[in-house]
Amino acid sequence: MSIPSGKWIGRPLRRLEDPRFIRGEATFVADLVLPRMLHAAAVRSPHAHARVVGVRKASVQDIPGVVDVITAADVQGRVHPVPPNALEGATVASIPHPPLAADRVRYVGQPVAVVVAETGDASLDAAQALEVEYDPLPAVVGAADAVRGEIRLHDALPDNVLSRWVRRGGDPDAAFRSAAHVVRRRFHVPRLAGAPIETRGAVARYDPGTDLLTVWCSTQDTHRPLAQLSRALGRPEDRIRIIVPDVGGAFGVKGGLPVETAVVADAAIRLGRPVRWIEDRRENLLGSYQGRGLEAEMEVALDGAGRILAVRARLTADLGAYLFPSTAMPSITTGLLLTGPYDIPSAAVELIGVATNKVPVGPYRGAGRPEAAYLVERMVELAAHEVGLDPVELRRRNLIPPERFPYTTPLGFTYDSGNYRAALDRACALIDYDAAKLDGPSLSEGRLRGVGVGLYVERAGSGLWEGAAATVTPAGRVVVRIGSNPHGQGHETTFAQIAADALQVDVADVVVEHGDSAIVPRGVGTFGSRSTTIGGSALLVTLEKIAARVKAIAAHLLEAAPDDIAWADGRLHVRGAPERALMLRDVAAVAYQPGRLPRGAELGLQAAATFALPGPVFPFGAYGARVEVDPETGEIIVRQLVAVDDAGRIVNPLLAEGQVVGAVAQGLGQALWEEVVHLDDGQTISSSFAEYAIPRAASLPVVQSELLETPSPLNPLGAKGIGEAGTIGAPLAVVSAVMDALAVHGIDHLDFPLTPQKVWQALQAAGRARASDS
Repeated sequence: MSIPSGKWIGRPLRRLEDPRFIRGEATFVADLVLPRMLHAAAVRSPHAHARVVGVRKASVQDIPGVVDVITAADVQGRVHPVPPNALEGATVASIPHPPLAADRVRYVGQPVAVVVAETGDASLDAAQALEVEYDPLPAVVGAADAVRGEIRLHDALPDNVLSRWVRRGGDPDAAFRSAAHVVRRRFHVPRLAGAPIETRGAVARYDPGTDLLTVWCSTQDTHRPLAQLSRALGRPEDRIRIIVPDVGGAFGVKGGLPVETAVVADAAIRLGRPVRWIEDRRENLLGSYQGRGLEAEMEVALDGAGRILAVRARLTADLGAYLFPSTAMPSITTGLLLTGPYDIPSAAVELIGVATNKVPVGPYRGAGRPEAAYLVERMVELAAHEVGLDPVELRRRNLIPPERFPYTTPLGFTYDSGNYRAALDRACALIDYDAAKLDGPSLSEGRLRGVGVGLYVERAGSGLWEGAAATVTPAGRVVVRIGSNPHGQGHETTFAQIAADALQVDVADVVVEHGDSAIVPRGVGTFGSRSTTIGGSALLVTLEKIAARVKAIAAHLLEAAPDDIAWADGRLHVRGAPERALMLRDVAAVAYQPGRLPRGAELGLQAAATFALPGPVFPFGAYGARVEVDPETGEIIVRQLVAVDDAGRIVNPLLAEGQVVGAVAQGLGQALWEEVVHLDDGQTISSSFAEYAIPRAASLPVVQSELLETPSPLNPLGAKGIGEAGTIGAPLAVVSAVMDALAVHGIDHLDFPLTPQKVWQALQAAGRARASDS
């Protein structure tokens, strides 16, 4: 399978879509104003766990402008829960998120009712005034409490386990029996909030004449919400139209249909007027699904030479109160990747996902890969300390060599291609690792300094297939329609570059359309670093069909055989006779004239195709960091951060590096600041940006990014995906560097986030321990 090359693929072209955003001409859901539009506001539970005794609709009937108060009883039989996805090898309980709470609420922020009013202010006033009577119940907050099962959250389950998954390969038990070294450690990975700039929202309009429901929503794609809304409303998909306008960020947390959207859509049908719902920031932090949330017990067995023989892990995922369709998936991805980039012959993983009184989790940028890489790399560093090797040397002894690809791990993944040693060596060179290790841990200002690296391999290409369509107009313009939908990635530029090379036109002659289920082909969507790899390949296959028809028409016009037509520099000519030439626009003009086409040729130049991967692709990389730690305050300053990522063939290096830098910011947020904190009663103290600490520009280092290219053999572009790399690699390098700085005080591990308070407390405890020993 040859990888295309030309004028545009591989070129660092600036984003074609940016001017409209810069000029304020983008259109988001909240910008939409329809005639006679009503406004909806959700009434949310203030309790983590309580019985719903009653909702007193009469308490808001005198508020001017109130049109309707919708409760669980009102949508019974009209709006249905969307069931969780079935996952291969896993047992997943049938505990879907209800549209509105009926008998019990199970997390703070769960929707209990929706108020519809003539204005946004009236809907908010009524939502605040609506009287709901609750009978509070004890809350299950920690995963350990959920496992004990003293409080059962769902009567339909014998315990609080929502998912189970077990996988083993090789003979891990024998490996541990024969090991010269065994390293064990417990880890806690906290929950994170996606916190996109634009919160969730939807506008629904129903046309009774055509029986068509149109929903504009801020989501990551069109066809997943279409399928989910069809199930929720029991309405055929052909009677629903999903339109996704410009999206102000998603990061995975807009991948599923919010229950509020289904309720609003039903209200639009029932009331006969458009209805709009836009959540505020507090609602977003309370009710939008969160990411991560994992407890892990890890064991690694090594021989006397530092070779890793086996890995064993017991994972407990905090899934929250209910299951959205994709809630159980990220933790299984974590389990599958627990051998990382290393040649480990044996592994065993046991995973349970438990119910707690928290908002459910779901895929947040990285979706299980950051957790896996963190667990693997921390264990590698702890093992290096145990066997007396430098952590980089231990990594080099255990990396999968390039000649072993495709490589099947003991947990069942088959890595398509890779050169992990090259990425590690390059990161070490950029960070000047060897020199930094010789410099020592302290500076004259009294700060501790450290250097660290981290390796990752991730799965990309979820969903495995995507659709695309294209048309060449009679004027020679190329109109591309893609199932992938952008929310910041630059699809309009990337896909235009692919089309421009495939049909040898200028990118200015390519129009990329997306986000409307009525016009774009069936697709899966944008998540899991899949768009270029699968969506780009679907487009390439589509355009190859058109290119074949272009050559056939050109051959007819030039009175030659199709195989004798050369196509270069935008010109189609007969081989050996370059003066006999046509441009694409010349052929396109003829393609719509039946009398001038070859016998039996189809009118026009259009095609559609799907592309399916035979299996996931596996991007990889190595990150390095230098840090300083102030022992007086616990403050961490990241002085240098380098990112070496290999995502196969890169269509646009400028956009790829932009993805890396943005993801690094989120990865550093996870490492140093971010955590959704719940109190013992289930209340969260992370419901505003005053409490949930996302990174700010002044806190971030300059990121030195380099891109390597080890093409994937599984798709015609050779691409692998890069959208989530920084969220995986950056935390590894920073934590490694911080632990290197703190090693002089005997501190070898701290869980995320490494806040100044946590670091300072660890240093104080280490000082007290030294004092007591002396």
